[in-house]
Amino acid sequence: MSLLSYTNIKKILFKFDPETAHALAGFGLRTLAHCTPLLRYVKSENFISHPMLTQKIWGETFHNPIGLGAGFDKNGQYIVPMPALGFGFTEIGTVTPKSQDGNEKPRLFRLIKDQSIQNAMGFNNRGSDYMLQRLKKLYFFGYPLGINIGKNKATPENEALDDYEVLIRTFKDYGSYIVINISSPNTPGLRDLQNESFISALFEMAGKITEKPILLKIAPDMDPKDAIDICRVAIDAGASGIIATNTTIDYSLTSEAKDFGGISGALLTEKSYQLFRSLGEVFYGKTLLISVGGIDSAEEAYRRIKVGASLIQIYSMLIYRGPALIKEINEGLIELLKADNYNHISEAIGSEWK
Repeated sequence: MSLLSYTNIKKILFKFDPETAHALAGFGLRTLAHCTPLLRYVKSENFISHPMLTQKIWGETFHNPIGLGAGFDKNGQYIVPMPALGFGFTEIGTVTPKSQDGNEKPRLFRLIKDQSIQNAMGFNNRGSDYMLQRLKKLYFFGYPLGINIGKNKATPENEALDDYEVLIRTFKDYGSYIVINISSPNTPGLRDLQNESFISALFEMAGKITEKPILLKIAPDMDPKDAIDICRVAIDAGASGIIATNTTIDYSLTSEAKDFGGISGALLTEKSYQLFRSLGEVFYGKTLLISVGGIDSAEEAYRRIKVGASLIQIYSMLIYRGPALIKEINEGLIELLKADNYNHISEAIGSEWK
């Protein structure tokens, strides 16, 4: 076993508190980004580009359907090295109009026995101006990028629409798509914005500013009927897609849970799948669907694809399994498609509803 295997790296990282470990991982990624020969080598080892997996979405080429979920790269610092880890696309943020520190520490916890993470970060980020400058200076931008946006903690609910308008105007010329985040449990009152009136006003406003795809990200704790109703309102008002799901506040999933923050990882797998399936049954073929939440294998990714997911995102399981997981999922998907006699991933997407 190589000294640089993720098994050994994880042993070191897990000796530190989660936020420190995240910072160390980020330092490694930034270092990789500035060493071009190593960057190219690592990408050649990990990145899967295969005709069976390649899709054209919103006029952009997604060489594989596995992307990094929002929350890891809050300030757009790791965009360049992400393809080297194997990701077909990435999503940065959540970014708010003004910089903010987030919630008090400790606010990030490993639920090791459950292969899960609990976070109460609270949209800690350097703000939209900083992110904009990062994007302007980007020297490599050869794959799809999403920008996840949210309101500032101090912004009252009745002024939340103004925050989202500022953000959409700021990033309307950058990235491949924008994600409206009103489903994080870590900003007080944010999930209250998951109502038909606000969502309708938000997407109608966005449509007047930009033709860029705008997606809605929803929480896993919603009643399926309510989730369907809200997503339908968003789509009717101009949303280009739905991302399901964010983290859960169902603390009954484990005795190890804190009583605050959101849980992601393996504990979220079934809860996320069931809500996504409900959405897929209604919206497959009507809008683009992205599934995220506890996806840890090609089989789980394929399960989401068959009920309507065109794209898949992972984050927490990356912490436990390492970058090899991305390659494993992509290679596994190719084999699963072949086993079902499909020539392309588009034939499998939504196959349960065809």
